[in-house]
Amino acid sequence: MTYLSCVEVEPNVEATATVIWLHGLGANGHDFEAILPDLKLPQNAPVRFIFPHSPSMPVTINGGIVMPAWYDILEMGAGRKLNTDQLLHSASQVAALIEREIERGISSERIVIVGFSQGGAVAYQTALSFPKKLAGLLALSTYFPTADSIEFAECNRALPIEIMHGRFDPVVLSTMGLEASKTLENAGFKPNWRTYPMEHNVCLEQIQDISAWLKYILNIK
Repeated sequence: MTYLSCVEVEPNVEATATVIWLHGLGANGHDFEAILPDLKLPQNAPVRFIFPHSPSMPVTINGGIVMPAWYDILEMGAGRKLNTDQLLHSASQVAALIEREIERGISSERIVIVGFSQGGAVAYQTALSFPKKLAGLLALSTYFPTADSIEFAECNRALPIEIMHGRFDPVVLSTMGLEASKTLENAGFKPNWRTYPMEHNVCLEQIQDISAWLKYILNIK
């Protein structure tokens, strides 16, 4: 099978957990690699980080310019239109990475899915429909465009879900992130919604919260 090309960062000890982190539109797998030192995880944290590279494709809202993207966006705004088939294909490719980690000896219950912006939309679809229990889902500055069509996996009904958003985000409005949170609540999930005084990016306070959350759900001392 052909897998997505990825940046992989191995721990100093044998890995017993994996974080798969999806970048946003126009970026690549190196985008969040630089964040790892700021997470300040213990030196012996047994966590492998995988940062997949999305494919490149023409993006309609950017004049059809070819760039890294998980799916094409046809129209911006709170009710944005996108190529759902491409999103679902990207989700299947990420699911294949999860299965590869399981084959490498990582329990599915020790695998975390993280996504920023476009990557977060794919992360929602992937994690919430994955047929094996996962460790957690972290949605950063994103939205849930497949909320009306997704088939939730019963094994992940209790999945820890952390949703983080910038209050001044002009790209993915905070109302879109909050709508995703409320949609999940209405579906029986218990997401944790947090906002930060930032735009469409990450900030130090948020990185500290991400670190604490990862340590908690992966039982890292």
